[in-house]
Amino acid sequence: MEQQKADPLIRTKLRPPFTRAGLVLRPRLQEQIAQGLRGPLTLITAPAGFGKTTLLASCVIGCGMTVAWLSVDKNDNQAGRFLNYLVAALQEAVPTVGSEAARLLTAVQQVPPEAVLASLINDLDTASQEMALVLDDYQFIHNQAVHEAVAFVLEHCPKTFHVVIATRSDPPLPLARLRARGQMVELRRADLGFTEPEAAQFLKDVMGLTLEEGSVAVLQERTEGWIAGLQMAALSMRDREDVAGFIAGFSGTNRYILDYLLEEVLAREPEEVQAFLLQTAILTRLSGPLCDAVRFGSAEPPSSSEGTAVAGAPSGQEMLERLERRNLFVVSLDDDRRWYRYHHLFADLLQTRLHQSGPDRVARLLSRAAEWC
Repeated sequence: MEQQKADPLIRTKLRPPFTRAGLVLRPRLQEQIAQGLRGPLTLITAPAGFGKTTLLASCVIGCGMTVAWLSVDKNDNQAGRFLNYLVAALQEAVPTVGSEAARLLTAVQQVPPEAVLASLINDLDTASQEMALVLDDYQFIHNQAVHEAVAFVLEHCPKTFHVVIATRSDPPLPLARLRARGQMVELRRADLGFTEPEAAQFLKDVMGLTLEEGSVAVLQERTEGWIAGLQMAALSMRDREDVAGFIAGFSGTNRYILDYLLEEVLAREPEEVQAFLLQTAILTRLSGPLCDAVRFGSAEPPSSSEGTAVAGAPSGQEMLERLERRNLFVVSLDDDRRWYRYHHLFADLLQTRLHQSGPDRVARLLSRAAEWC
């Protein structure tokens, strides 16, 4: 573990975010979270704008047990820094936990992370009180040492300790093992999306819009329950006279939706992912071979003379599974990971961006797709 500097902790990372009044009550999700708090891990994974943090802040805080909170950011990818924040979050909740672990982290002689974690786990076991640790925005973590530290906690934590992770993508933790043991409760995009009654309540109580039942149904279907999408739609409808016309034409090209998806989703992706998304935007359904045909003009990625894939050109199947793991607005259409589609509003955005790149490019991609079909 790297030597630690005396960097001050940002204390606000250790507290749940502010939640506004008038939140939509979601008893079906509260019950699932309550069930998850009976085991080691509750995993909440969904794309941006599905209300993960708001759900946790409103549900976990009122769960009847002590709650430690850590809002993770990109600077927490050093194992030592992450452990410092982990210990501080637990001490914020239970001051008697983590004293020795904090001392080990600041010792002149470097101590292995396992020794710090073992001390922490022993304190949690001695405390013998029900406690939940929330790790919010865990998608920022890509350091394997940090993942191993969290996995160590999940493997050895006492029965009174529960970890809740909110993230945009599945973390590389032993999820399959926990799932097989029945030690993990999962909430995903399909669970977090607003139902039609929830959408109606959100639009009325939070956004101040009272719409006809049919209009709500159209918006809920078009956004697929995406909370941020409903919010952007509501913002766009304020002071509009032709609300029905707006709803009928609502799409991912709406300026609020466009700005949100560009800033929060597309701009954060590496160039090869952005290129894949744009090249396949013409497709209403996606499979690995079809994506390869559209991208490369054949059903396989280009290969070298030795028959191996050219560096930097992952296959369409690899890309689709990668997007699915990262919850990048990709919807699986079967259980075999063969066919997918993009979220409707995300597809609108991608197609708009693709057409801006020129009609010749669109025609070439359409021709390749037609030839494959």
